[in-house]
Order: sequence, then structure tokens, then C-alpha cells
Amino acid sequence: MSVGSRPLVPSRLAPGGIAAHAPRRTPTTVVGAYIALTKPRIIELLLITTIPTMVLAEKGWPSTWLVVVTFIGGTLAAGGASAVNMYVDRDIDALMDRTKNRPLVVGIIEPRNALIFALTLLALSFAVLWAGANLLAAVLAIGAAAFYIGIYTLWLKRTSRQNIVIGGAAGAMPVLVGWAAVTNTVGWEPIVLFVAMFLWTPPHSWALAVKYADDYTAADVPMLPSVATMDHVVAQMKLYTAGLVVSTLVLWPVASLGPIYGITALVLGVLFMWGTFALGKNPTPAASMRLFGFSITYVTLLFGSMMLDVFVEHVF
Repeated sequence: MSVGSRPLVPSRLAPGGIAAHAPRRTPTTVVGAYIALTKPRIIELLLITTIPTMVLAEKGWPSTWLVVVTFIGGTLAAGGASAVNMYVDRDIDALMDRTKNRPLVVGIIEPRNALIFALTLLALSFAVLWAGANLLAAVLAIGAAAFYIGIYTLWLKRTSRQNIVIGGAAGAMPVLVGWAAVTNTVGWEPIVLFVAMFLWTPPHSWALAVKYADDYTAADVPMLPSVATMDHVVAQMKLYTAGLVVSTLVLWPVASLGPIYGITALVLGVLFMWGTFALGKNPTPAASMRLFGFSITYVTLLFGSMMLDVFVEHVF
């Protein structure tokens, strides 16, 4: 269903249209603005996926120093990549209600200074991971940042409805970094985890984009919910979610995990699939945000169960 040449999506049905979506709070200090450039919420996800993967690689708790170094290095890489993203996207951020209060849009930080800050974080990330973990972990982290900047931000985000699908590979890289930091190799376990996070990213991101489809339309960013019908969006979300559930269950035997992980993965997978079907039956911004929120809970509980399983099977 469409209005003119624009697909009808739930955000256009919300009372008040785009004005009904509250903008992010503007940073009030320069320090706060620099922190905002790193997108701290993304860094939280880094913590959720990296540390349990390190526990799986070690079959127990790794060196605390290594965990700290890996997290710091990964945080610097993710923060630097996010800051470059804000530097590049400051023009379209000004057009989107959700992002119009970002530091570079409101002028708290000069673009040149933001870019210097971002590149400094990336350089520090490589140095910290190489010195504190190993070269492979450092290369993987910087490779993820380069992919996010070059493939997603500079190319796909403004040109392809597959932007978040392909670009999501960058967000799946922390599991490889965590595994490499412990083992200095990449095995089948982190590859399966990488696939799972890669498949998780589209339904997670599209659930948010459903609500903010008008924002993406205003900025001429072809995020799927802004250029396709809701039926098509939900069908794609079901496809990727099904693949996600299968990949998490494949990890069960591949990583020799026990029933704590296996049962949790199965239950969470059923709930995620149910959520996508529920969104299709009730395509509203509120429903999409509930699914978005659950997608974060899903990752937290999935990786938490994996870590708990390792401790029960190999430590206690």
C-alpha cells in the first residue's frame, strides 16, 4: 500500500507525524559532546558480545588484564568509527528529527576536530590491541571500523536498501576480535557467532527504522522501511530472524555447549520469531519499538547464557 510513490509505513500513521518522535537530548558540554560522538549505546553492545566470546574461547574466565585491554581497544575502534560516521553524516543528521541534536549538527564541536578525535581513537585502538592482545585482534578491529566507514557510511547507506544488511558485518566483528584476542586464531565457533550477529542486525535495525521511516525519507536514505511496503519489510525480517535462530542453534554442537545455552537459544529464537509475526499483524511504531527493545534483550540473554553455560560445564 502506498501514498503516491511513497510506501505507507507505520511512522506516517503516528499522531503528529514526524514531530511526534522526540529528538535526542543535545549534549550540554564539550566533553559530553565528544562522548556522544562515540555512540555509547553501540559500545554497550560491544561489551555484551565480546566478553562472553572471550569466555567461550578460553573455556573459562580469561586473564582479566586481557579482557580489559580487549574491551578498551574495541571501545576505541567502535567509538572512532562512530565518530567518523557522524562527521560524514552531519548533513543528513541535520534533516532527521532523531539525529538533529547530534554534536556536529548543533555546532558544539567543529567537524575538523571531530575527525581528528575519531582518527586518534582508531590509531589508539590498533596500538592498544596489538600491544595488549595480538596483531590479529588489532587488524580485525580496525578492519571492522574501516568496513563500517568505507562500505556502510561512505557507500551503501545513501545508495542501497541493502545498506544495513551488508554494513551489518562490521557490527558482527567484535566476536571475532574477542576470540582472536584469546587464541590468536579464528575458529568455527566465532565464525558461527559472526553469522548470527550478521543475521541479527537487519531485523534489529529495521525494527527501529520502521518508527523513523519519515526521518530516512527526509534525508533521502533508502533504509528498507522508508522505501518498501510494510509487508515486504516484515517478510525480510522473518527471513533474517529465521536464519539467526538456525545459526544460534548450530553453535550449540559446534561449540560443545550444554543445555543452558541450547534451551535459552531455542526459547529466545521462538520469542523473536513470534515478535516479527506480531509486528506484521500490528504494524505500529509502538510494536516496532517493542521488537527493537526485545532484540537487544535477546542478544544480552543469548550471550549471557553462553557464558553461564561455559562456567557450569568447565569451571564449576
